[in-house]
Amino acid sequence: MKNKFFITTAIDYVNAEPHIGHALEKIQADVLARHHRALGEEVLFLTGTDENSLKNAQAAEKANVPVKEFVDKNAETFKGLKKALNLSFDDFIRTTEKRHIKGAEKLWLACKKDIYKKKYKGLYCVGCEEFYTEDELVNGLCPEHKKKPELIEEENYFFKLSKYQNRLKELIEKDKIKIIPETRKNETLSFINSGLKDICISRSKERAHGWGIPVPGDLGQIIWVWFDALANYITALGYGSDENKFNDWWVNHKNKLHVIGKGILRFHTVYWPAILLSADLPWPDKIFIHEYITIDGEKISKSLGNIIDPYQLVEKYGTEAVRYFLLREISPFKDGDFTYERFEERYNSDLAKGLGNLVSRVLSLAEKLEIKTEILKIEEVKNTDFQKKIDKAQEKYRKALKEYKFNEALISIWELISFCDQYIEKNKLWEENKEQRICILCLLYTISEITKILEPFMPETSEKILCQIGLESDEKKCVFTIKKGKPLFPRLNLR
Repeated sequence: MKNKFFITTAIDYVNAEPHIGHALEKIQADVLARHHRALGEEVLFLTGTDENSLKNAQAAEKANVPVKEFVDKNAETFKGLKKALNLSFDDFIRTTEKRHIKGAEKLWLACKKDIYKKKYKGLYCVGCEEFYTEDELVNGLCPEHKKKPELIEEENYFFKLSKYQNRLKELIEKDKIKIIPETRKNETLSFINSGLKDICISRSKERAHGWGIPVPGDLGQIIWVWFDALANYITALGYGSDENKFNDWWVNHKNKLHVIGKGILRFHTVYWPAILLSADLPWPDKIFIHEYITIDGEKISKSLGNIIDPYQLVEKYGTEAVRYFLLREISPFKDGDFTYERFEERYNSDLAKGLGNLVSRVLSLAEKLEIKTEILKIEEVKNTDFQKKIDKAQEKYRKALKEYKFNEALISIWELISFCDQYIEKNKLWEENKEQRICILCLLYTISEITKILEPFMPETSEKILCQIGLESDEKKCVFTIKKGKPLFPRLNLR
């Protein structure tokens, strides 16, 4: 039996088209999914769209388009990122699907003992789809969207979040729900220790513009979009529709990871585990929280209007370059600014001059020596500087990925690329000598090892390199059949 690994991203609002912040999270999760598949695990990688929010309904009305037609169109644009970004997700759930609605209703009923109705007055941010207290605002504005919340007064259903304060604290302190990085764990504990208050989990049908999942047994109320949306992680696994699949992937194994942005920390580290506890269901094992891509220091966001379209970026520079830049340049644990100038500089230095040049250079040397089909015994590489550098790079790579440090994992690969370049220069491999042939074969072997650890990050590039070196291998030998192709990354003329 293979070990299982379940990984999810946040599901995205479809009130507008995707931006590169969405792309970053999907690519990060894709790397982890591909890495775990390479480890021989059975992986289920889930993403999707959050379609029942008030702001989706408002955006549709503003566009003068029926809400369903509007969300259907935008959901397809998000789903299309699979091809544009070469993502390997296994399932894409939409919260307007029957399987989700059925599961969300079941979850509400499972939590019914902790749900009650009361009149309420509060400040509501439509962007966050959440109520705020006065002291949580910054200069009277939502800290996330920089907009003034609406004052709402109505009778809604509430969830007894306060009931689970001590249990949540215990789970998080003891890393039974492991929050990464530690700073976000501390932030969550600080929020819990400040005293949890019960949360509103419905809104009137009128305020919801008639859009969303009705509360079971009360058609005048719509389930709060976050209660509904968070359920996607289990409704996609069959909660409410396929008990065997749900037990297989959620109940009976402990390798469940959520990948989310820092802006929705509270929903995933506090509200979601509390809902699961109320429903007597297992909680997620790990929650990895990444930082933001910024433009001039500001978060990229639809509401702020500073959008960069991932489709246009891919069309201009290619999928692999976009994947590389976002993973290499944007640290997972601090905000990173995006500029086209920095993108093009990184492209030329790391991809054109670095990886692309090394592959082209070694293949040209192989052609010069008329290496067309050649066998290299693995034992000939052992105890060489090549193997020592490969082992060191693999060790640093594995450690970095275990800690979700995608940029450091890539640095370990590029250190190996740099070693190969320096080796060629130091040993003047363009000049004839008795060691020249074996050295070039060792370089080809090292490049083949680079492709293995590069694959989760740049799968198409890895495949192209393997095709050009024509690798076939087993435990004892490598057979290289050289088929030099076009340059992997033609150099850009900088703006």
